[in-house]
Order: sequence, then structure tokens, then C-alpha cells
Amino acid sequence: MIIGLVGFGKVSQNLVRFIQSENITFITSAQNRSSKTAENIKMSNVEILDDFKQVALKSDILISANSPGSALDVAEKYGRYVRGIYVDLNNISPDTTFKISEYVENLVDGAIIGKIDSKKPLLYLSGEKSDELLFLNDYIETVKVSDRIGDASILKLLRSTYTKTVSALLIESYGLAEKYGLGEEFFNTLNITEGNDFAEKSLSRIHNTLKSKKRKSEELEEIINYFDGEDLIMVKAAFEKLSR
Repeated sequence: MIIGLVGFGKVSQNLVRFIQSENITFITSAQNRSSKTAENIKMSNVEILDDFKQVALKSDILISANSPGSALDVAEKYGRYVRGIYVDLNNISPDTTFKISEYVENLVDGAIIGKIDSKKPLLYLSGEKSDELLFLNDYIETVKVSDRIGDASILKLLRSTYTKTVSALLIESYGLAEKYGLGEEFFNTLNITEGNDFAEKSLSRIHNTLKSKKRKSEELEEIINYFDGEDLIMVKAAFEKLSR
């Protein structure tokens, strides 16, 4: 089996690391990629082709793992050449997923739940061809959500409505605790009901959110736009908090 990768960032690098099999060959291209990305490809056990059109033509499974802004463009350029399954793993809205389905046959909507570079990331899939990818369970925990394109993307958005809103609340609560010199005590009280590792996880979440607050606020804005008309008081408040 040949798995093609369009994009070779953190997602693709970790998939190559997880999926180790004599029966699977990874291919990609350094076409229009940075020197750093080209070097990362060379350091991985991946066959390098001249361009992504050749990657698409040769792949049994083509995985698109790029920046959200380029997901639709990649599908338009290379989706037509795919004879096998096209998997979109970009962090995009369901609306973009539906647009991609107009250019791609055999589309599988994918979402990475949690950090891809963690020990046990989770891969959610939706679409009629998802069953054919459940062999990935041998390498990375893989769950089929449904036969409907877009469900995996919607589920990830729904998860984000919770995680990013909670992150904004933690930042606010911890900031108040620190103001009164009670930061450590604040988490000690929460540990009583939330578990002994809650403080460690929360501080990590606060750090990661502040480090990438612009991207987080953009993702919240995407959630607000997609669920337009729904009651999203808390999500909108979190968006306002992270936008400031």
C-alpha cells in the first residue's frame, strides 16, 4: 500500500512515526516547500517524488495535512488525480469540508483529537470510505464517526467549543488568584474535585492557549461563524477574551 502525504508538518511526521509496516510505503514531494521541510522529509523514511501530482496519481491513500487556509486549494489541484481515498486532516470548518467534496471523490473527513505528537492521539473519521481506513487502528487509535462527510469536522468543532472556552475561563480565574497571591492554593482547591493532575494539565493548557492565542481566537471565530444563530454566549465571551 502507498500512502501519499501533501504537506509534511507535525501531523505527517508523526503519522510516519506511528505507522510502521513493511507493507506500507509513504511518499511525498518537496515541491514548493521550505528548506526546513525538505530536510525533515529527507530525515524521514519517505520516498520523495518530483511533484504532488505524481504523489496523488501513485497513492492508494492521499492525506492532505496542511494549513487550514490551503486545504481547499490542495483539493482543487490534486483531488482529481486520486484514484484511491482522499483523506483531509486539516483543521477546517465543515463548510470547507463540503466544498472539498465537490472536487474529490472517495473523500474521508478526518480530525485529530488531542495532540498528534502525544503518546496516544485519536483519529476520527467520517465518510462512506472510512471503513477502509480502520486498519490504521493497528498503529493509531482510529474511530469511525459515521458515513456522513463533515461529521468528524463538526465533532472537532464541538469539542473546541468546550476546550477553548474552558481555557479562557482558566486564564481569567488563575489571573485573579495570582493577583491575590493564591495561585497555588487555587489549584489545590480544584484538585480536590478535578483530580490530582488537574493543576499540571490546566497550567499546560493556559500556557499553550496564551502562546497561540491568535490562532485559538481565529478557531473560535470559525466556530461562531459556522454555528451562526445558535446560543453561543460562552463561546463568544471566550472569543472576546482571547482576542484582547
